[in-house]
Amino acid sequence: MSDGVISVIGAGIVGVATAIWLQRDGHEVVLIDKVGPAAGASHGNGGVIVPSGIVPINSPGLIKNAPQMLLQPSSPLFLRWAYLPRMLPWLMGYLKRANRVDAKKVAVALRNLLVDSVSQHRELAAGTGAEKWIHDSDYVFVYPDSDAFEKDKFAWNLRREAGIKWETLDHDGLHEYDAAFSGTGDFAIRLPDHARIADPGRYVSDLAEHFVKQGGRMEVANVSGFDLEKSKLKAVTTDQGDIVCSKSVVTSGVWSKAMMQSLGLKIPMESERGYHIDLFKPSAMPRAAMMLAAGKFVITPMAGKIRCAGIVEFGGTKAEASTAPIKLLKSLLAKTCPHLEYERVEQWMGHRPAPVDSIPLIGALSKSPDVYAAFGHHHIGLTAGPKTGRLVADLIGGRRCEIDLQPYSPQRFVGSH
Repeated sequence: MSDGVISVIGAGIVGVATAIWLQRDGHEVVLIDKVGPAAGASHGNGGVIVPSGIVPINSPGLIKNAPQMLLQPSSPLFLRWAYLPRMLPWLMGYLKRANRVDAKKVAVALRNLLVDSVSQHRELAAGTGAEKWIHDSDYVFVYPDSDAFEKDKFAWNLRREAGIKWETLDHDGLHEYDAAFSGTGDFAIRLPDHARIADPGRYVSDLAEHFVKQGGRMEVANVSGFDLEKSKLKAVTTDQGDIVCSKSVVTSGVWSKAMMQSLGLKIPMESERGYHIDLFKPSAMPRAAMMLAAGKFVITPMAGKIRCAGIVEFGGTKAEASTAPIKLLKSLLAKTCPHLEYERVEQWMGHRPAPVDSIPLIGALSKSPDVYAAFGHHHIGLTAGPKTGRLVADLIGGRRCEIDLQPYSPQRFVGSH
């Protein structure tokens, strides 16, 4: 047990998981968020727990394909051109890492975080009331044909090297697997031992509610900095006043960048603006979560609705949502699922934290060792949230972590350009 309060800044899945694991260790914990639980990407994600999600977006081929993708209206990659000068240093570093050596390095780091993610979610949710939202599921990648799959071979070789197993489905096999959605392609990969969350926002909110019922504090406040005496943490400063604490964990996604900078640590990280549409009371439900590879978007069955997510836009955190990504999602959906009907549609945009090297930041800050980083999960925040929280609790509790945390060090960018 700690000798003081621990603050956790950010009430998405990573923050809530961290708060619960610290609480289970006997610590007094205050969870702080500027809006409340699951207000950002933890609400708007694709809802799939993906142990196989080890392949970085900036894989080999991105440099060659990116210009064409940005100029093509039907491409799932968007850029607000006025923002380009501001993000250029990050973009150059991101593209520089779009090679086989770096992609394999990322895959190893992510595999260690994701390999047991389904069981990590079940252990986190056990006895909280949130376990009802977790459903075992396949994850199905659907391709137009086998040639399209062959073009994706580098990614599948990374998964094979990580010990991930799958089954191939031809046209007839896909029809037998899911007749209602068999028209989405002629070739598919079925990945077993995945899971989906039937309502990600309510799942994280239920976990947060359990944390409070167990004696945890929830504060709605905007954190502006840290009160340090030399390197010793005294409090976090907020617009609602100081919150006294002896340790703090920063789990605020893309907003963590400014907090790190206030402590003298510059993190090369950008917002990847993600979009989704929810289709309520659909005429058919997919049997499992499906990645439509041609459009780079996922269709996930949820409670009373289908969620379609996966469009990427770069444009910072301040600009309003764009209309083009939503139009594209609707167009792709109509093209791949022409017979699907639904009662109404809701749309959403949020921010995924994208570190320049695609690896989350987990660990204590060397110059401020009472402050811990736990952010930068890019597309794997939902999947890796419970294990990240557990690793941070182990660090604070003085226990040996089950994986080597060096690849995730918050200090790894110090001195880099």
